[in-house]
Amino acid sequence: MNIKDYVSTICINAQNSSKEISCLREKAKNSILNSLIEEINLNRDLIKSSNTIDIENFKSSDNYGDAFLDRLLLDDNRIDGMVASIKEIIEFKDPVGQIKGLEKMKSGIKVGKMSMPLGVIAMIYESRPNVTIDASALSIKSGNAIILRGGSESINTNIALDKCIKNSLIKNKVNKNIVQLIDNTDRDIVNELLLQNNYIDIVIPRGGKNLIKLIDEISSISVLRHLDGICHVYLDKDCDFDKALNIAINSKTQRTGVCNAMETLIIHNDISEKFLPLLHKELLEKNVEIRGCKKTQSILSSIALATEDDWKTEYLDSILSIIIVSSMNDAIKHISKYGSGHTDVIVTENKENAETFLRNVDSSSVMHNASSRFADGYEYGLGAEIGISTNKLHARGPVGIEGLTNEKFIVLGDGNVR
Repeated sequence: MNIKDYVSTICINAQNSSKEISCLREKAKNSILNSLIEEINLNRDLIKSSNTIDIENFKSSDNYGDAFLDRLLLDDNRIDGMVASIKEIIEFKDPVGQIKGLEKMKSGIKVGKMSMPLGVIAMIYESRPNVTIDASALSIKSGNAIILRGGSESINTNIALDKCIKNSLIKNKVNKNIVQLIDNTDRDIVNELLLQNNYIDIVIPRGGKNLIKLIDEISSISVLRHLDGICHVYLDKDCDFDKALNIAINSKTQRTGVCNAMETLIIHNDISEKFLPLLHKELLEKNVEIRGCKKTQSILSSIALATEDDWKTEYLDSILSIIIVSSMNDAIKHISKYGSGHTDVIVTENKENAETFLRNVDSSSVMHNASSRFADGYEYGLGAEIGISTNKLHARGPVGIEGLTNEKFIVLGDGNVR
């Protein structure tokens, strides 16, 4: 079968199956998810052995890097995390069919809004095989069909996980095409998939600027964008040093290869000479490379000078850029110019400054006195997330079950005419 026919078949199957999943009641959907947990536990050895193959193949590739390797790894702890996410999704109330805000109008009709599935989702992502399970579970609970296109580097792991998903669908006697994994790694498949606007309702890409650029160039399908995670932490002149140090270190080093890790530290000039040596010592112990502006370099003489590109870069690695500013407004201007609208943090004990920062920084998550690593669906009480949207419309920030639904107006009458 050629690529065009292959993709077309998958999309037709997805559209047909979306009609079935959209009508399933909460009990039936939860039964599928409980079966998925059973299948994951039954197939742990297969999942881990498949992941080992992917890891070994990746180590011998030209793209090898520790941060990327960390995202690819799927061990028992991370499998436990996937199971925990599914359990949380089961506990969430089914969003489909819920009528909100029902109000009686002067005419006598009652008007409200009902949540409905989006329809068919195409998920294009790289490296992280846990996305295969998270995205599938969220789609099932929110009543959507989903087409999964993972990266070639995780193909063996994804095929093992897809086996668990398929078994859980078959066990519950529902259409096995509700979730479909594209197991062909040909890059041309993505291009063909992006042309299927008659079948696909929304594309969710998790693969950086090049993927977004490709979608913009060839596709007319709606996109839930997840751009770079160029996250900033701003240390205000009125910050508590202990809080600032803990937040900065955690934001950068708790896990470096993730989109909510800090990439640029912004620090007020008034505290830079006292604070930076403390931070430098901690970062050296954790093997973090520092690149700083000229002022930063005058305090930390051993570091490299940051370039314009450093402020624009999502390192996803043990590299940190630092810039010293003379005011909070300068910090906000820097974030506005170089940020990606993902997550930005202020550390301060000054309530007025905190409120100004929270109001004026236009990102999907803006935080006060907390690590950027909290920008996560699980930490926000959403359970698993399908991604973090930097869109301005439909959904923004971590996208969970409700972000995979839209609303239609519901009008209730009793013979009312206009």
